[in-house]
Amino acid sequence: MTTHKILIVEDEEHIAEVLIAYCKQQGYCTEHFNSGQDVVNFVKNNHVDLILLDLMLPDVDGITLCKEVRLFSNVPIIMVTAKSEEIDRLLGLNLGADDYICKPFSPKEVIARIQAVLRRTQQTKMNIIYQSGFEVHKEDYVALLKGKDIGFTAVEFKIFLLFISQVGRVFTREDIINAIYNQALDMSDRNIDTHIKNIRKKINEIEEGVNPISAVYGVGYKFKEIL
Repeated sequence: MTTHKILIVEDEEHIAEVLIAYCKQQGYCTEHFNSGQDVVNFVKNNHVDLILLDLMLPDVDGITLCKEVRLFSNVPIIMVTAKSEEIDRLLGLNLGADDYICKPFSPKEVIARIQAVLRRTQQTKMNIIYQSGFEVHKEDYVALLKGKDIGFTAVEFKIFLLFISQVGRVFTREDIINAIYNQALDMSDRNIDTHIKNIRKKINEIEEGVNPISAVYGVGYKFKEIL
């Protein structure tokens, strides 16, 4: 079982100690910062599964840190705050926080929040594929390249998803037809070639020269990882 790493950013020592103890009881690894000064660099250079981020810190406030982290990472963030005003809670969430909890709190409640956010995050990861600059949302039929919607039709999306789900595997045209179409339709190899051509064209409209789907002479096509 994978051990999650929780980054705790909390300047009140006794609160940090309690949070660390409860996280370790759940089998989580923890890192602790008592200020926000080095948090951004740490997140950039280390794997973190979730951040418990205090709103009021002695140097950089939690809102600023949340904004800076969101510029490069989607790591889940739970804001921890002593302020109860609704505007503070909403501000934190609008800036990209995944949840918030107010002091004083029950450590068991914090653990429950952590578990809930991690479950949501894991489910999201299962439904999204990140590969070679592409971001494919399986359930929404959306494929992005460098953050831009490629605009695939439903059939094009299914074909592209088939390839990107199994990088390096060679698919014959018959493989593609059998995987994409549930019913026996009058679908020819030429139809598949046309769909592949359109997929490549739409990708190149966003980034010229990118061709992740390559032909394997005499066999079919495969997705080639772009380094």
